[in-house]
Amino acid sequence: MPTEHPCTIIAIDDHPLFRKGLADLIAMEPGLSLLAEAADGGSGIALVQRLRPDLVILDLNMKGMDGMQTLKAIRSADLDSRVIMMTVSDAEQDVIAALRAGADGYLLKDMEPEDTLHYLRQAAQGHMVVSERLTELLAQALRNERLTPENTGSAGLTEREQQILQLIAQGLSNKLIARRLDIAEGTVKVHVKHLLKKLNLHSRIEAAVWVVNNDQARPGQK
Repeated sequence: MPTEHPCTIIAIDDHPLFRKGLADLIAMEPGLSLLAEAADGGSGIALVQRLRPDLVILDLNMKGMDGMQTLKAIRSADLDSRVIMMTVSDAEQDVIAALRAGADGYLLKDMEPEDTLHYLRQAAQGHMVVSERLTELLAQALRNERLTPENTGSAGLTEREQQILQLIAQGLSNKLIARRLDIAEGTVKVHVKHLLKKLNLHSRIEAAVWVVNNDQARPGQK
């Protein structure tokens, strides 16, 4: 269903054939609009700063300035654009490093086109997105660390932090959470920062995975 204002996108990837395929895929979805493409991190950052897209689709492994460096530069520039990594790497260290550096999602390039489009629609609506086969990898990584609390009670989360944690688990962005709870987006950011610290987690997606793997985290459960 078309949206009134299509989600604007910039793609940063050093493979021309992949960019072409992605552009063709985006063109099939009325709710998505590809503003520009870049073949390297440096020119990609310049485009993001100038065009301020809603969404950045970023490759991990690129010549010169790689995806991690590009992601960190976008985040340090305090840009509002959400960043989705799209790569061939399903290595645990790459996934976790990208999410902890501030990525809003991590998708694999070997997905079927219809699955890729599904995740892009979700991302356009403000949801976090992770390829299905990576969610168990993330859960296992959190279990291996053995440093997170067992439940929200032992973490000492406030009622508001528990509400926000549940909405994060549903994949909502700060903006959507603020609308749902009728509070300022800046207030949501502060609560997210505090709850991540209490849970000893580094990213929103880790928090979402933690909720899924901890039934005790659901409000109302004993």
